[in-house]
Amino acid sequence: MAIQQLTDEQVKTWTRQQKDQWWHDHVYRKDMAQLTLRSAVTGFLLGGILSSTAMYIGAKTGISIGVNLISVILAFALFKSLENAGICKHFTILENNCSQSIATSAGYMTMPLVAALPAYMMIADTIPAWWQMLIWIQIIAILGVLLAFPFKRRFINEEQLPFPEGNACGVVLDSLYSGNAASGMLKAKLLIKVAAASAFLQLLMSDGWMKLIQFKILMMDKWADLAEPWYLKERLDTYYYLAAVKYELWIPKILGIDFRTLGLRLTLDLALTGVGAMMGIRIATSCLIGALFNFAVLGPLMIQAGEIAPRVGLDGKLIPLSRIEILNQWSLWWCIVMMVVASIISVFAKPEIFRRLLNFFKAKQEPVAKHDVLKDIEVPLWISYIGVPIFSLLGVWTTHAFFGVPLLLAFLSLGLVYLLTMICINSIALTSWIPTSGLAKITQFSIGSLDRSNPASNLIPAGMSAEVASSAAVLLSDIKPGYMLGARPRHQAIGHMIGIFSGTLACVPVFFLLFLPADSNGVRHTANIVSDQFAFPAAMQWKGVAELIAHGFNNLSHSAIISIVVAAIVAIVFEVATIVSKGKFPLSAISIGLGVVLPPESVLAMWIGAFFFWTMESKHRNKPKESPEYQTWVEGTQSIAAGLLAGSALIGIGNAFINVLM
Repeated sequence: MAIQQLTDEQVKTWTRQQKDQWWHDHVYRKDMAQLTLRSAVTGFLLGGILSSTAMYIGAKTGISIGVNLISVILAFALFKSLENAGICKHFTILENNCSQSIATSAGYMTMPLVAALPAYMMIADTIPAWWQMLIWIQIIAILGVLLAFPFKRRFINEEQLPFPEGNACGVVLDSLYSGNAASGMLKAKLLIKVAAASAFLQLLMSDGWMKLIQFKILMMDKWADLAEPWYLKERLDTYYYLAAVKYELWIPKILGIDFRTLGLRLTLDLALTGVGAMMGIRIATSCLIGALFNFAVLGPLMIQAGEIAPRVGLDGKLIPLSRIEILNQWSLWWCIVMMVVASIISVFAKPEIFRRLLNFFKAKQEPVAKHDVLKDIEVPLWISYIGVPIFSLLGVWTTHAFFGVPLLLAFLSLGLVYLLTMICINSIALTSWIPTSGLAKITQFSIGSLDRSNPASNLIPAGMSAEVASSAAVLLSDIKPGYMLGARPRHQAIGHMIGIFSGTLACVPVFFLLFLPADSNGVRHTANIVSDQFAFPAAMQWKGVAELIAHGFNNLSHSAIISIVVAAIVAIVFEVATIVSKGKFPLSAISIGLGVVLPPESVLAMWIGAFFFWTMESKHRNKPKESPEYQTWVEGTQSIAAGLLAGSALIGIGNAFINVLM
């Protein structure tokens, strides 16, 4: 059925009790299945798979990918196929919504694992136990959920705020179950076909999978005298360089510096191509400009000037120049300043968020009605009143016990955690954007100013504020489609909690497997976290801020300080231009900085994906909506991109498992 909504006049003039009564009488589907065993299991499994995929992509690009629409389409296609085959009964729209709520919650559990925690490990040179990470992430995520409950009735029931991402999810669900099932199946087929093709190509580029297939299954080492498994080189230019050595061909250089030293490679990575499709041409082009300007212009100039040079490591061995050395010795500082300045300006450039926050405190609450029609289906507020203090104390204690943050500073950070959570809730309600990156830096600088000697003092509280805020904001965004479709709020809240456990149980083991593999002696090294495959741009940003807090500009060269000042000015100019032009300014300062932290080869792969999909969408945008071209390249872009991501990421994760086991 079509989604029923109140008119603007009704939203303005009706009391909340009137709105609740109307929703209960006209929208609420009290007899429809919602949180069932199959919806919970489906959401749990999808959440585990998609959250691992999201962490894989986050480690590569620093970008968080939403999994709500992907999970909706996959669950719909799965149960529609089973229903058509007579295997199961109809999977209701509310069951699907519950599954996506679980999966979406799980997907957001990756944030600490690609930002604050790896930054802490690198700067403190210590690795917390897996169970400590698991418990800490779950505690702070649950705290976010508990903080969100009191806001639900105000922002969703009473003020009917848009929550654009949640609204879009509700519209998609309604269209799938209101006669437009063919479109949903087309998107699902696109996703699955593209994922299969992407997985096959990634399989050919995986040494572990090829070793398993060629040596363990086909026994080619026995009958074909194969000493090493064959696999397609992910870096395609490797084949040229092999031929160049053999036939004395030209080796590309800038100011006498080899392209490979500068990180200027050509990589085939369909996951990054999919990321590019999702980020869009503006962001991808800004990243490409940042990468080329730094590694093709500034990097060679600074090497020639002696500002970047080979150095002796702690083990006494000479560390040669590389992309990571260029980044760590010089480039990291200006790109971090550009990202931090731009992200903070972008937060404060949305005054409507802060006006709403002030109005929230000023507004008089309506008296509680004698008869609350939603009393038995809403989450009782006493759960938050009891749970928030308990989980706040647990969060403070684990922050101190597991990471060495002084108790006083952990307690002081709670005030910022609560404030930033309210700001993020207001932001996602109006824009679908959660400004955790910029706001977390406020926590970093605030707590870091009180304790400059211990990096954990600013990194871990900032990570806590980011995760609490995102968990609270995502819960409300998840509840929005349920409210639109007549779902029981308690079931969605329980589903969100299930997602927290799904995401952490999947992601924490995968984190150790992918990024901290044990050596032959069973020892894990923090130096292995960042690699050419996993750049951890978000963690590098957090680490850079922590180092600036600890050392200031004392250890930086004059050229690095000049670059920082110029980067800050450019960030301000670009963000002001974006605000004045109402988002039409073609470049993004945050993305330019991101392009520096990422390997140039990854940035190029993302730009190719963004450019290709932008071209195809522009070409077919004006065609009839019923045409296959429009359905594929306009409506189906997200499904294709998700297929590229999922296929490549899952095979990549599997490859890591095989290499460990073999």
